Amino acid sequence: MGVVQGVTEFLPISSSAHLRITPALLGWPDLGAAFTAVIQLGTLVAVLIYFRSDLLAITRAMLAAISDPAKRSSKEARLALSLVVATLPVGIVGLTLKKYIEGPFRSLWVVVATMVSVAIVIQIAEWVSRGRRTLADTTLRDALLVGCAQACAVVPGVSRSGATLAAALLLGLRRDEGARFSFLMSIPAIGAAGLFELKHALKPAKDAAEAAVTVHPASVTMIVIASVVSLVVGYVSIAWLIGYLKHHSMSVFVVYRVLLGGTLAGLLLSGVLQPR
Repeated sequence: MGVVQGVTEFLPISSSAHLRITPALLGWPDLGAAFTAVIQLGTLVAVLIYFRSDLLAITRAMLAAISDPAKRSSKEARLALSLVVATLPVGIVGLTLKKYIEGPFRSLWVVVATMVSVAIVIQIAEWVSRGRRTLADTTLRDALLVGCAQACAVVPGVSRSGATLAAALLLGLRRDEGARFSFLMSIPAIGAAGLFELKHALKPAKDAAEAAVTVHPASVTMIVIASVVSLVVGYVSIAWLIGYLKHHSMSVFVVYRVLLGGTLAGLLLSGVLQPR
């Protein structure tokens, strides 16, 4: 599960969908939304390490802007504000739809629908995008729109990176710049979700009804192993994807999403897999 998380968190193919599909294919119980959120902390550390120089520059710019208003127009200070604005939608949506995220949204039929529909959106974004803008050109409006795309990723199958990259392309950003912004804006969202859900991932359900819609209780050892593995694999995934997007489109991921969605639908219709 740590390998699955590390590979799929940053590729535009949805880590939450794969963390839902993998146990179903292997005959394991659904580990739940809480376990999914917690092991994302490993990939969060991968982002912090990979973008440590950017984060240090952003932090310095924020501190300088607080003491000196004249420095609030710097590129790093504006990027910091954009990241704050971009994080607001996912916080609101995540808290508002929490019971659906842990319940109905985890149906494999939802995953089928989102895998295919978002694939179409990504391909349209590839067709219409000019891909000339950089992060220095982004506005708070851009940040809010990309943040709204990130909020859609609370539904398994949407993909945080897929939704935000598609939004960035539609706004005219270069693919690699959109990926950079996507990864940076994932830091507060992943961190908050993981820490918030940690206690739920370790707490056994009170009864059978609660167990059916919440989590399969995980041990500390399970969480640590999955998180460490996801950190290492996630770091490699970040480096590979940013390099890949400099010279390639996301069409290969579009094809993968459609094929996976179609295969999953076939398994559900044939009765090999159950929606829940």
